[in-house]
Amino acid sequence: MTYDIQCIAPAGDVCGEGAVWCASEAAVYWTDINRFLIHRLNSETSAVESWHFDEPVVALSLTTEEGRLLVALASKLIWWWPATDRRADHGFFLQGSPEVRLNDGRADPEGNFWVGSMKNNVLPDGEAGEAGGADGVLYRIAPDGSASVHMDGLGISNTLCWSPDGGTFYTADTLANEIYAFDVTREGIGNRRMFFGADDRGLPDGSAMDRNGDLWNCRFFGGAILRIASDGTLREVIEMPVRNITTATFGGPDLKTLYITSASALRNPGDRLAGSLWAIRTEVAGLPENRVKIA
Repeated sequence: MTYDIQCIAPAGDVCGEGAVWCASEAAVYWTDINRFLIHRLNSETSAVESWHFDEPVVALSLTTEEGRLLVALASKLIWWWPATDRRADHGFFLQGSPEVRLNDGRADPEGNFWVGSMKNNVLPDGEAGEAGGADGVLYRIAPDGSASVHMDGLGISNTLCWSPDGGTFYTADTLANEIYAFDVTREGIGNRRMFFGADDRGLPDGSAMDRNGDLWNCRFFGGAILRIASDGTLREVIEMPVRNITTATFGGPDLKTLYITSASALRNPGDRLAGSLWAIRTEVAGLPENRVKIA
């Protein structure tokens, strides 16, 4: 399929991430990790607002309370009310910070928040440090605030998606260039298996799930989105105009607009629009955003 790929917000993000569609506001929220920013694009007016935080902003989630978001910063989780810019600590603080930091995060269908970590590659001034090692941990934060560990030894924890029936969980280790599938269990996840292995189209970053069960995986260094069927076969390659594609979410009234973040860090020469927010229309709808349950 040929897609009309549109740059809808030339934000110049160093590392755009955390895209979330908010249907009630007809808006997409996303972050720039290295500039400590959250952006909001009004899809009806194309206006963009931005808010600054005190440390890297790595992931976002809607909650069951309209108007309240859960924000993953490098070292902790906070509650945030965009309308008033009120902020309050959630209660989860990352062990080992600042040597490690949080990374990709997303709510599951039951209202838990899953978030992974990695070696901290963002310096206090926002400049890039070195990634590497195997310090990453995958956490599940329950609505009552309790945290449990479900994976460790990860290079960079990325991609957090659930199948349409909620029975399969997908996650990635960017540095290993691997995406894994798990069965969803009462205790969390189990029966880990390889879903999609090493591919020469860059490294797996964030992903979005459609209603047919296809995983749309963004490829850092790869300039592409890989659409992967539920059996792990590659269904489609969507070539993007810039090198570093970071994450995506389905939005719009029919959930058929894929919003895609990108990074200007480590861009190719001539990637003028690296770090922009992009949009493409798809023939299949995505899943609505899960929400963190307010206890």
